[in-house]
Amino acid sequence: MTSCLVKAESGYGSRAAAWQAENGLPQAAQFRCKIDKMKAILLAWLATGLAVAAANAQTPTPVQTATAVLAGGCFWCIQPAFDKAPGVLKTVVGYSGGAEPDPSYELVSSEKTQHREAIEITYDPARISFAQLLDIYWKQIDPTQSDGQFTDIGPSYRAAIFYGDEREKRVAEESKEKLARSGKFKKPIVTEILPRMKFYPAEAYHQKYYQQNAERFEAFERGSGRTSFQRKMWGGEKP
Repeated sequence: MTSCLVKAESGYGSRAAAWQAENGLPQAAQFRCKIDKMKAILLAWLATGLAVAAANAQTPTPVQTATAVLAGGCFWCIQPAFDKAPGVLKTVVGYSGGAEPDPSYELVSSEKTQHREAIEITYDPARISFAQLLDIYWKQIDPTQSDGQFTDIGPSYRAAIFYGDEREKRVAEESKEKLARSGKFKKPIVTEILPRMKFYPAEAYHQKYYQQNAERFEAFERGSGRTSFQRKMWGGEKP
């Protein structure tokens, strides 16, 4: 180690050669000193890189999220498809579209408010777009029905896309027009596109109802006519 320090102080080239001749430092020893120095530099560089990587791993970039609010009749029935969609981070069923503060299920189902059963979807726009959410939405409802959805009749069951800004409004209108042009439905597409209003989460027993009461949910979905309609219109395409 001492010879490496002396060599480093004397430098390379002719001065190093003269020092070696005078002190008898073997060429192999000089080469090993160079290698040792290069290893030290490389190890220091790697240690710095690992430290930076570890710091970055501890502070991940937060995911940018967005929300969408859609009404499609019974909110129990439209939740499963969105829960399964890649890029959807969270879904909550509830009420939207009315001015009544803190509405309850009993109040909304009495049709004394303008609220509709709806779902709030929190999603990652980098993985799924608003337009793709609407592609899923159309396959959960009958977009030609204006008085509710399937056997659920009344203002609180009417389908609607609630837009949060002009971009969402434009995307919703384009999606609706695309569906109308597809020829999938013989009747006009009447699903409303409305400005978003405050969303109120429903009571806990309504959340993930299809998981909490699987048998009752499946019976209700079949009995309402929703399942047979989806099978008829979309077949294996339904998400």
